[in-house]
Amino acid sequence: MIDHVGIKVKDLRKSLAFYSKALAPLGYKVLSEYEGGAGLGDKESPHLWLGQGDATKHVHLALQSRTRAAVDQFHAAAVKAGGRDNGKPGLRKDYHPDYYGAFVFDPDGNNVEAVCHDKKG
Repeated sequence: MIDHVGIKVKDLRKSLAFYSKALAPLGYKVLSEYEGGAGLGDKESPHLWLGQGDATKHVHLALQSRTRAAVDQFHAAAVKAGGRDNGKPGLRKDYHPDYYGAFVFDPDGNNVEAVCHDKKG
């Protein structure tokens, strides 16, 4: 389980709008905003921190989903919010038999994934 991840973004407003919409199906919402940054999470504490800065190094961010349906919804919401498809929702049996994931590039080119490991999903 990830406690939190921080990434640099070129345009905080644009990235915050993208992540707010893309991660809503996973239960994430904006929990903290301050000058030059923001934090998103699913309860009281943020798990994803966005900071205005040099976004030249791309990261891979994988967030757990409780259901396969939420993975599907994440992908649709992320693409609608301006993300670029990097792998439609589906099983990735080369990872493991029940690995159900979807991938998108955020506005800065970071690879964002939602994954459900439950075979019932």
